[in-house]
Amino acid sequence: MSKSPANISAARQNLRRLANIRYIALGGQILALYYFTQIYPLGLPTGIISALVITFAIVNVLTQWRSHWSKTISEKEFGAHLLVDISALTVLLYFSGGATNPFISYYLVPISIAAISLPMAMTWAITGLSVLAYSLLLVYYQPFTQLTPHHGNTGFNLHILGMWINFALSAGLITYFVVRMAAALRTQETELSAQKEEQMQDEQLLAIATLAAGAAHELGTPLNTMKLLIDNLAEEVTDPDQQQDVATLNQQIARCRKTLQSLVNAASIVEEGSSPTPVKNYVNNLLDNWMLIRPDVKPEINIASDSPSINACFHPVIQQSLLNLLNNAAEASPEQLAITIHWDEASLYIDIRDHGPGLSPEQIEKMGKPIPSNKPGGLGLGLFLTHSSLNRHGGRVSLLNADGGGLLTAVVLPLSAVYTQ
Repeated sequence: MSKSPANISAARQNLRRLANIRYIALGGQILALYYFTQIYPLGLPTGIISALVITFAIVNVLTQWRSHWSKTISEKEFGAHLLVDISALTVLLYFSGGATNPFISYYLVPISIAAISLPMAMTWAITGLSVLAYSLLLVYYQPFTQLTPHHGNTGFNLHILGMWINFALSAGLITYFVVRMAAALRTQETELSAQKEEQMQDEQLLAIATLAAGAAHELGTPLNTMKLLIDNLAEEVTDPDQQQDVATLNQQIARCRKTLQSLVNAASIVEEGSSPTPVKNYVNNLLDNWMLIRPDVKPEINIASDSPSINACFHPVIQQSLLNLLNNAAEASPEQLAITIHWDEASLYIDIRDHGPGLSPEQIEKMGKPIPSNKPGGLGLGLFLTHSSLNRHGGRVSLLNADGGGLLTAVVLPLSAVYTQ
């Protein structure tokens, strides 16, 4: 099954491109070997050079196979492949004129590839090794008088020295400037990807919010009808047990109506926000409301007493997001649940530790996207909406499978992003 470029790592894509470049270079080497042995003989060591070309071709076939079938390819491995190219080129040039060979400028190819695709330190290492190899080939090589520019003079000459200086300067300039240009392009690409991801989340949230608002209005009519029927039934029922059942139904209907009204009110709050309230009061109210909803849960709650007394304005969606996380933990392990809360001048920190089944690696990796829910009847939207809502207010949610089982949910909410004095 083939994989699209979007599903494979950058190092893997670069390795595939490098293999294609090698095939082009191998084709040129074969043509040059044929020309300088059959048409214009130079006395090259044909056997040695042919063996080198065949060996490098085999290496490239294995490289291409690895780029398609290996699970992981790192930047270090890709850098090692470039070092193999430099080594192979150095050996080939040693047997074909050394620095007098006009193809010695091919050293710039692996340098350019490294500058575009590898970190600065690795690129400078490859550049340094290329310059060193070029320098050694000025002295150590098998000479051919046809390749010497000054009529058979095989010693140092200004032409060869000028070529070396030009190469060293070109390699340095490529490494210095191209690395920075490539880094800037990667940063820009990352920012564009983040903006695109945020836009997609906004579109998903807008669609969900539209459906939620429509559902709230549509559910209002049947709830009102049920309320009228329950009121009529309450007047007719005389049995105490039945009266208790009717009262329970009435409470549940009132709760549904209150929840729907909160949904509509929260959707209408965009710029107004709410009035500043002490963070301590907000936290206590949050826990009180949650405990009222989940009386079956007996959590261990620890609120730091040394947290500063500061005020903050919290958007209503933040409370609902935090309630979602608390409810998820309560459903996972209602008997064993620990909540730790503290804050400083900058952020509010909430840690929720449950002892449930935890999350699969796929669920943790895809947090922030709609994923299948483990709960019976769950739609898988709760965690997505919670992550998106908190993220829009500068917060973040991290999920870690805890040692000994269960899940540790850590929330960090910058107070500077949620309040105005």
